[in-house]
Amino acid sequence: MSTKDFIEKDYYKVLGVPKDATEAEIKKAYRKLAREFHPDANKGNAKAEERFKEISEANDVLGDPKKRKEYDEARALFGSGGFRPGPGAGGGSFNFDLGDLFGGQAGGQQAGGFGGGLGDVFGGLFNRGGAGAGTRTQPRRGQDIESEVTLSFTEAIEGATVPLRMSSQAPCKACSGTGDKNGTPRVCPTCVGTGQVARGSGGGFSLTDPCPDCKGRGLIAEEPCEICKGSGRAKSSRTMQVRIPAGVSDGQRIRLRGKGAPGERGGPAGDLYVVVHVGAHPVFGRKGDNLTVTVPVTYPEAALGGEVRVPTLGGPPVTLKLPPGTPNGRTMRARGKGAVRKDGTRGDLLVTVEVSVPKDVSGKARDALEAYREATADDDPRAELFQAAKGA
Repeated sequence: MSTKDFIEKDYYKVLGVPKDATEAEIKKAYRKLAREFHPDANKGNAKAEERFKEISEANDVLGDPKKRKEYDEARALFGSGGFRPGPGAGGGSFNFDLGDLFGGQAGGQQAGGFGGGLGDVFGGLFNRGGAGAGTRTQPRRGQDIESEVTLSFTEAIEGATVPLRMSSQAPCKACSGTGDKNGTPRVCPTCVGTGQVARGSGGGFSLTDPCPDCKGRGLIAEEPCEICKGSGRAKSSRTMQVRIPAGVSDGQRIRLRGKGAPGERGGPAGDLYVVVHVGAHPVFGRKGDNLTVTVPVTYPEAALGGEVRVPTLGGPPVTLKLPPGTPNGRTMRARGKGAVRKDGTRGDLLVTVEVSVPKDVSGKARDALEAYREATADDDPRAELFQAAKGA
């Protein structure tokens, strides 16, 4: 906003007060309008936000006796039509005829020579060290929140909706997020409501930092709220139902957009990050998208072959065919019985065979095994082992 715009604006009209209004009348009018048009009370209403900026800008000038005096003098001096913008006049640059104002007697006189008045108007009121013209209390994004949840093995595979109780910073309810006890903060004079200040970095460049006086909010509480101490933010707890997608793994960090702390002055909410912990299962394990299970089989089943029923997670059993001579530790695959992948398909169930050896054998079973041992006495399974060791 240029200097011309500042002088031509009627701040008294913006606040709805007469030009001879007292400080108390200006303050009262500002508080009433600020409560009505505050962004937190008019979320998504761009017109109300713009109106709030105008009100804050007017109060920043008229609420300060020195600025008000400079403003009144400038308007009395220039009126609303005394400017003639020169070529390239943009960021507050303008031309005017000193002869028209002072009867041609100001030849070569500098602006700073008019008793300090003109210099005060343009240096003190409008030039904020590059912080920007006008009040621009920008929306601020809410903070990100991180939480943890523990799921059962089955919930992690199939997905689950779980309640999460979270604590975060949210607009203070006592002051409606304004930080002011009366709900009427004023625009920060240091950053002029931008929340940022410029600092030189050499070479003609400048960087911006959060304003140290308003901590980047752009507003300063005249009477700080007792609950939030003027920050406009207070600790808030809430319980949210969160959907954990199917197929999550232990230690996975899930990002839920817009589920974090609420924003400020109509800004977007932050994100919620959920770290998932998965409990163990007494039967099944997991390798990536595949589930694992160990199935015991008898020696005759491993030696002669046969069909074996295998349990699945959350579904009916499947039947796998054992080929004759299946060794202990062999792994077979039941396709599509594993964990859910990102594309919605499922991994496989990896079935490892474990030959079961009975601890006690008696009766006909023992007799049968003794007969089997005699029949296979010449088939020494360790012969090749000793031959290889001998030749090494």
